[in-house]
Amino acid sequence: SYGWHPRYFLIHDNESNELIGAMPAYEKHNSYGEFVFDWAWADAYQRSGLNYYPKLIISIPYSPCQGPRVLARNNNEEIKSTLIKFALDFSEKNNYSSTHWLFNLHDDFNVLKKHTNLQRFDYQFHWENHNYSNFDDFLAQLTAKKRKNIRQERRKVSDQNIQIKTFNGGELSEDQWKKIYYFYQITFMKKSGTATLSLDFFKAIAKQLLIIFAYNNEEEVAGAICILGKDTLYGRHWGCFEEYDSLHFEVCYYTGIEYCIKHGIKTFEPGAQGEHKISRGFLPVKTWSAHWVAHPEFNRVLQQHLQKESQALEEYGKTLIAASPFKKEGIRNL
Repeated sequence: SYGWHPRYFLIHDNESNELIGAMPAYEKHNSYGEFVFDWAWADAYQRSGLNYYPKLIISIPYSPCQGPRVLARNNNEEIKSTLIKFALDFSEKNNYSSTHWLFNLHDDFNVLKKHTNLQRFDYQFHWENHNYSNFDDFLAQLTAKKRKNIRQERRKVSDQNIQIKTFNGGELSEDQWKKIYYFYQITFMKKSGTATLSLDFFKAIAKQLLIIFAYNNEEEVAGAICILGKDTLYGRHWGCFEEYDSLHFEVCYYTGIEYCIKHGIKTFEPGAQGEHKISRGFLPVKTWSAHWVAHPEFNRVLQQHLQKESQALEEYGKTLIAASPFKKEGIRNL
């Protein structure tokens, strides 16, 4: 589990014993796989002779996806507050340095602000489906320069004799599973990282996966793993045997956009970070996190730090707005 130790919080009704609230949480002894980066916080603790780990994380492991973090029947705020307060009490009793709710929806974030002492935001880049009839319909909404660039990148891929095919994970042969898992592993190998998810894990959720393969002379040369949500496609992992001009953009962005248009999927979230996504139709949206830090002095210092960070990010957001590739469309949710 590489440091993700489950600590699940549940609330049951006293009379009926029905489950009315839940909050999946994890005790962490590192900061891998979180995507709201606090390595500098951990380093500052260490330099001060303090332990930053263990800490408590409320998020989805290895997935920078926005979603509900504090679950309550009928979205009841009192139940949510009870779960949050219990988690904070649990953190104090277990000597956690801090508690972190990552990639929250607005409903949860508004409740969390009442109970946490630090809030933080950042940007991701999402593609929205405005009922496009096909890929050209989407391109027609872009400026001529951006439209031309995307067409050139797609043409480069086909000119290299590359073919793209998509599969549901439930359709894969054993050989295809080995190939896509190798592509997942090789990206981590190239970056001296660790491929923490097993092949059995991916097979267990096979029907929720969209697998994209790139072929050259009928051999798989690259692949991507995406997750199919209710109305969102989540891009997650990509790898290749060798580099081909513009192939990453085709496999990780354009094929996913085409799939969303064809299947009526509302949103495509291709993963964390990446300003280069803007020119390809992915607009920035804010993501929110809430934090509670036990140490009073570090809490004060971090409040000052996050205030400066927020000011810098607001200015950064203005440059993102200016980079929109759409003819008229601005940036929503900023």
